[in-house]
Amino acid sequence: MRKIKWLIFLLMLAPVFELSAQPPLSRITFFEEDEMITMDLSTDLKKLVTQKKLDSYQPATVTCHFPDSTVISEEISLTARGEFRRNNCFIPTMKLDFKNPTSPKLAPLKKLKLVCGCSTGQGDERLVLKEFLVYKMYTLLTDMSFRVRILEINYSDSKGKVKSYNQHGFLIEDPDELAKRNKCVKMDKPAFHAEKTNRQQMTLVDIFQYMIGNTDWSVPGFHNIKLIAADSVSVPYAIPYDFDFCGLVNANYATPREELGITSVRERLYRGFPRTISEIESSLTIFREKRQDIEKLVTGFELLDQRSRKEMMKYINEFYEIIENKKMVERVFVNGARRD
Repeated sequence: MRKIKWLIFLLMLAPVFELSAQPPLSRITFFEEDEMITMDLSTDLKKLVTQKKLDSYQPATVTCHFPDSTVISEEISLTARGEFRRNNCFIPTMKLDFKNPTSPKLAPLKKLKLVCGCSTGQGDERLVLKEFLVYKMYTLLTDMSFRVRILEINYSDSKGKVKSYNQHGFLIEDPDELAKRNKCVKMDKPAFHAEKTNRQQMTLVDIFQYMIGNTDWSVPGFHNIKLIAADSVSVPYAIPYDFDFCGLVNANYATPREELGITSVRERLYRGFPRTISEIESSLTIFREKRQDIEKLVTGFELLDQRSRKEMMKYINEFYEIIENKKMVERVFVNGARRD
């Protein structure tokens, strides 16, 4: 009888041991894994929309359903972010602050940017999924890139006044974590000309931005570019982000700056500074080697409808046709380089 009691007691303790054995949440492994996380996000949605131009945090509850069946539900805080989205979108992008006394399990994630749809429609979600793929493409080319994690988000209004909705979104790796992963530190000073960054890495960035049809970035303007360096006196590396204005995403709100001389974001314009043909070819080799991986990434991404995937691949293949033509390579990347 005593043995049976001990057996029952041990069975009762088993879930406790299993829970304590779960590894703590890590920002590193969080972005190393590709499986989708389901997140239930509840906050005052009306306040988020009507006060999106204010830099103030508001309470929220998130319940994260991880692929290994772990479920974490905690109180966090969030705020609107993104100048363009605040002024032009119904729903702003957000920054989620997981480091709160009320969220000890999610606290290791600290603060992360959440990219979501400009509104609640399927077309808005489609643009988010396209931009997610652009981030994933760049991580195929270099480790000096922002990692992202796809989410299925169930939004609900904590006040019960706004209709709930469901939409995919993604979280972006923290810049400090990206820098640490590359044995660097984040630099906060924007006073750098593009030619005063790491030359090889900058060439890769320039060509990638051309591939995706993106002109919405600037190194000296610190616009959609982060800088990291081994230390405060080393030449920094440029890291691109925020790709929703690129031709590959082709958002309905995206327009190029008038002074660039192009009329559509689908029209590619090389914004790199002069390089030798050997420097260009060195970077193009990386793109050629990763072509099949990029194609596999896009064509196999079933969260995005087949038509959108075909359109993306058509645009990408046009880039590869250019870089396989020696005359076009010289015309675009050497003779077409910017001089100012």
